[in-house]
Amino acid sequence: MTQFAYFCGHEQWQPEQLVEHAVAAEAAGFDMIVASEHFHPWVDDMGAAGFAFSTLGAIAAATERVGLATGVTTPLWRYHPAVVAQAAATIDRLSNGRFHLGVGTGENINEGPLGYHFPGYAERAARMDEALQIMRRLLDGEKLAFEGTYYRTDRAKLYSPPVGEVPVWLAAGGPKSARLAGRRAEGVITSVKDPSATLDRVVEPAIAASADANRARPTIVTTRWAVYAQDEDEAWRALGPWRGLRAPGRLEAVDPAELRERADALPRREILDRYSIVHDADDIVAVYRPLIEDLGADVVVIQMTSLDQRALIDLVGREVLPRLKTSTRPSE
Repeated sequence: MTQFAYFCGHEQWQPEQLVEHAVAAEAAGFDMIVASEHFHPWVDDMGAAGFAFSTLGAIAAATERVGLATGVTTPLWRYHPAVVAQAAATIDRLSNGRFHLGVGTGENINEGPLGYHFPGYAERAARMDEALQIMRRLLDGEKLAFEGTYYRTDRAKLYSPPVGEVPVWLAAGGPKSARLAGRRAEGVITSVKDPSATLDRVVEPAIAASADANRARPTIVTTRWAVYAQDEDEAWRALGPWRGLRAPGRLEAVDPAELRERADALPRREILDRYSIVHDADDIVAVYRPLIEDLGADVVVIQMTSLDQRALIDLVGREVLPRLKTSTRPSE
């Protein structure tokens, strides 16, 4: 049965607000909380950038039932993969076994500000291959001596191990990362614009790679952006902290002021058209139902912004989740 996650966006809200949102989401019936992990936000005039692992620790203490996940962190530069494994194990203990580790190959806006060189995809993927091995082996309890091209460990061990197995999910936007997820991770996270393209480019390659590696079918975690608003002006105000996410040069940018300037130089409609604008519960159901029925998602992340997030959480819990839970995946 598909689970439904509420997205806590560190790029928009301060960490204390996100803890409140998570508590409200649990009360509204969500199954999971997925929190983004950023050093810089997408714009400098409206953004936030709390330390996600601290926020998740606070959410773990403030909630009882919901699963927790990063969506996503990058275990390649700011954090050695062994440190990410340590953080994951700690949050898993604090939440009594509710944590899922979502990772991705990153964006320069989080690495460049700290002086790290952000290489092309080939190196990032090679680093991730090593990182996935290190994290999995440490989370499984191994005392690890690892000698890779990019990372080394010398008898590293987690002396505060997780309560159980922490699944690792790898973000993928195309077939190369999807295949890596199938070979090395327990799940694949993908942001959906066109469900049919996502099926061809991410879901099917990940499943095929896992089968080729004699691994279990990966958990399919899908996210999709929607803006809850009644008109274009309200949508633009709600989208303010996220408008740099669709600006040119997003992956290479370092300064959120530059992304703000690039976004604001574009016609407003060009930014808005890259998001699903929803007006009511029917619209929200229509946006997220294909992730279940067409993609067979195991987890659907409700990734939405609005001018009144608490009211939106209540609306989704009351009028959207009950209807989405009646949807069936292709295999069911």
